[in-house]
Amino acid sequence: MLFENQLIATVILALVIALVLSFLMTPVVKTFAYKVGAIDVPKDARRMHHVPIPRLGGLAIFIGFMVSILLFTDVRGDHQMQGILMGAVIIVILGVVDDIMPLPAMFKFIVQIVAALIPTMHGVVIHVISNPNLLSDNPYWNMGWLSIPVTVIWIVAITNSVNLIDGLDGLANGVSAISATTMLVIALLVSESQVAIVMAALVGACVGFMPYNMNPAKMFMGDTGATFLGYILATISIQGLFKFYAIISFAVPFLILGLPIFDTAFAFIRRIAHGQSPMQADRGHVHHRLIDMGLSQKQAVATLYVISAILGLSAVVLTTSGELRAMVFFIALCIVAAVAARVVFPKELKEELHEEMDEIKDHGHHKDDAQETISDDISESSEEPKTQQKDGEN
Repeated sequence: MLFENQLIATVILALVIALVLSFLMTPVVKTFAYKVGAIDVPKDARRMHHVPIPRLGGLAIFIGFMVSILLFTDVRGDHQMQGILMGAVIIVILGVVDDIMPLPAMFKFIVQIVAALIPTMHGVVIHVISNPNLLSDNPYWNMGWLSIPVTVIWIVAITNSVNLIDGLDGLANGVSAISATTMLVIALLVSESQVAIVMAALVGACVGFMPYNMNPAKMFMGDTGATFLGYILATISIQGLFKFYAIISFAVPFLILGLPIFDTAFAFIRRIAHGQSPMQADRGHVHHRLIDMGLSQKQAVATLYVISAILGLSAVVLTTSGELRAMVFFIALCIVAAVAARVVFPKELKEELHEEMDEIKDHGHHKDDAQETISDDISESSEEPKTQQKDGEN
């Protein structure tokens, strides 16, 4: 009990210090962003803001996180944490440069792979996961020689997934905070002190930046913040979640990070289906679709917060109560969320339904008009020879 009380006290201190530092450093970073020209100017339809806004806010998140980690964790004696933090520094430097002067996508991708290889070489590796095939006799998958490439793919994928959902004020920051809170709760439940402290620092850093990032945002965290948050969530999920309980190691990280994973997968499938490059930016992400439904930015962000929280709570229940209860809990929360959506957004849902019905009707009218045009063309073509024959007889 004494150990648990000490752990909880340390977790609270790590969270508070990261929060305070992140909050205090944001105005300083904002001034720096103006000086170096790290300004997000709205120049296309994908951007939701209408005035130039400084980015680089992720630098404040990084500072708050790092100071808290150095104060409350034994970095010198933890080889894996050293690798994670070294890779994080590379990710942040890449993000800072990219926020000041945009870099080529391929160059960023290569640097991200290098950053992912560093913790992998320090032992942060996915060795075993639970078998997603429930009918198989073997409950586990031993990754073998695939462990390193799978680990690198996981880190790079989650790093970019969080970056891709950073399209509305406070969205990526809030979703990351919810995901980190879920990992923190699970770590406390299974007494993983190192993971708990790291996640507490991340939650605090995100919350400290939140007042500047909520709609209307005074500052964006930019690629610096989004890629850093994704990287930390990815690496700590390997260090912690994939090693808590092998039987649920496959499901828990995917539940916690479900929203960015789904949005990224959906974006890639959509772009490939339309013959576009998977890396080509567009305005078809989940948050864009909610805005197009008629929701305001605040409503869209709140909706995605709820979805992320539902997935996170389901992961906690899965960890503590097993698969069946987690499934029942997840379904129940989905039903509650659907009912709440009808209560909170009745006007928006009704308008969206009417718009869809109008589109269907318009499509039907266009189809009927097209068929009538084709019929008229056929009848005209069939009458034309007769007219020519009469002219010939005359």
